[in-house]
Amino acid sequence: MCFVSAPVFAQDYAPFTGAHAEIITGYDVVDAKGAKSADGLLYGLNAGYDFALGGLILGIEGEISDSTTRLHVAGGKSETDRDLYVGGRLGVPLGSKALAYVKAGYSNARMEYEASDGEGGLIRGGDNGDGLRLGAGLEYRIAEKLFLKGEYRYSDYEAGVSRHQLVTGIGLRF
Repeated sequence: MCFVSAPVFAQDYAPFTGAHAEIITGYDVVDAKGAKSADGLLYGLNAGYDFALGGLILGIEGEISDSTTRLHVAGGKSETDRDLYVGGRLGVPLGSKALAYVKAGYSNARMEYEASDGEGGLIRGGDNGDGLRLGAGLEYRIAEKLFLKGEYRYSDYEAGVSRHQLVTGIGLRF
């Protein structure tokens, strides 16, 4: 009697694990109480680390970005400043080239403002807003270590400020 063992074809998660860094850009729409929605260009850097966990990819990531978005409110203007993010993502490989994922985490945005003091002068300042970011995206491997990504994300901050962003990125896995 002869027993032959057939190989088990397991999903190869290696293309989606390990450290990664990327440059991002995209479309940024900011909504704030008392202001008309404004849009601009988002740009920044993202870095993280992904692990294989069963049939899923679990990752942690951090990001720093900025935007050209400027809001106009009665008697003044406000502009976006840096946006910091730290969070996690959960992904499902779609073959060996693509990874679909959802993400969630903490975001802290800075807004700078300038307004009339009512006496011919200006009041200038800035404030930080804590918030929650939720998103979903697709990462696509175009070479062994090189990938492109596209994602939508929504951030909700204190004081009635929120943003919708469509982001693209190009990155490297290490």
